[in-house]
Amino acid sequence: MGAVVADDGPSGVKAPDGGWGWAVLFGCFIITGFSYAFPKAVSVFFKELIREFGIGYSDTAWISSILLAMLYGTGPLCSVCVNRFGCRPVMLVGGLFASMGMVIASFCTSIVQIYLTAGVITGLGLALNFQPSLIMLNRYFDKRRPLANGLSAAGSPVFLCALSPLGQILQHEYGWRGGFLILGGMLLNCCVCGALMRPLELPKKSEATKEPAEKKVKKKLLDFSVFKDGGFVIYTLAASIMVLGLFVPPVFVVSYAKDLGYQDTKAAFLLTILGFIDIFARPICGMVAGLKWVRPRCVYLFSFAMIFNGFTDLMGSMSDDYGGLVVFCIFFGISYGMVGALQFEVLMAIVGTQKFSSAIGLVLLAEAMAVLIGPPSAGKLLDATGRYMFVFIIAGIEVTTSALVLALGNFLCIKKKSEEPHTKEEAAEREELNKSEDKTPEDAKVDSIEVEQFLKDEPEKNGEVVTNPETCV
Repeated sequence: MGAVVADDGPSGVKAPDGGWGWAVLFGCFIITGFSYAFPKAVSVFFKELIREFGIGYSDTAWISSILLAMLYGTGPLCSVCVNRFGCRPVMLVGGLFASMGMVIASFCTSIVQIYLTAGVITGLGLALNFQPSLIMLNRYFDKRRPLANGLSAAGSPVFLCALSPLGQILQHEYGWRGGFLILGGMLLNCCVCGALMRPLELPKKSEATKEPAEKKVKKKLLDFSVFKDGGFVIYTLAASIMVLGLFVPPVFVVSYAKDLGYQDTKAAFLLTILGFIDIFARPICGMVAGLKWVRPRCVYLFSFAMIFNGFTDLMGSMSDDYGGLVVFCIFFGISYGMVGALQFEVLMAIVGTQKFSSAIGLVLLAEAMAVLIGPPSAGKLLDATGRYMFVFIIAGIEVTTSALVLALGNFLCIKKKSEEPHTKEEAAEREELNKSEDKTPEDAKVDSIEVEQFLKDEPEKNGEVVTNPETCV
């Protein structure tokens, strides 16, 4: 049970903000790259699958949809597994699942079998890696956490730029079966990343402080108390609205360029531009979010990023030539990178280390429903109107609305929190302090040492960010 205790993020463990944390960041970079880029990279094999099984493009598109649905929809399951077994074991099992799904898919004889293997099994494996990697990143970084989040998020565009050309080469040389088999072998690297997620060691404590540590072992597998936090509820609502339109423009921008009469290679180059800008936007945004003045207000920076993204969609709806689409992709890459770098940083700041493992699972589940609705509904709108302008306008409105929900909700809750600062947890802490005043001199001596150490460490812990009214939504 030692690993479970360490993964629980005990208050006595200080985030190292470096050291082995850089190895954890490297592992998180790779996991994020596989998780977000893999569903898009698999689309390279769709033409071969259509020819092999005699199906339509809509049938093959379900593979990517199922992958994304598993990545988001299994959030609560991942939270339960992490809280029960710890991050490292869950990631090792997830890496095996992700690899096994692609290897088995290479022997499939029907598209339904591929749905179950490359879709469900591989998607579950990626989900069991993605969420624990973010949790461990939150444990290892505090002061440098915004930068760490930005760097890890950069894995998505980097891997997208690498996996798509690699998939084309594999398809040309080995066919879709050989390509699936090789990609399955590559996914075993998720196990290596899981092995890097070393739990933080608990400090040596005196016998007088062992009992509280043992009590912390009893932890809820899925903590629904996060819904009592108004900030978390507002964030979940805003994030769900945001993903309705966030992923729509990258899906349709290539088709938009083709309908304007441009060549396939020239149209596909738009995504390369978007991904290249995204690579640099994420770490730079992470650095800005880590500035002393900006970090307490990162929730507003996140709102600005969403407004920027929505406004870019609205302007992109008026593009009628290739130059306009290039400008759109540049600004969309900047705003999309900002959103990617800040979305989990803001959630960490709202709920803190202790509840993050449960909070991220519940948020991903809410986003899963929106991810499944967003692009298909945009496709139906395109079929009904025949104009991409309306698709981009709807996407822009949805993302902008989410920004307003987050910013206005944050502002109103700050006012409310300032009037009612005493929560149940704070009341319990005060009661505990009052009891300590009535203790014997020996107990008081031990407590004084703990209080002194607490005061030294407190400015460097996540608690400072969590209790700050500007970030606590």
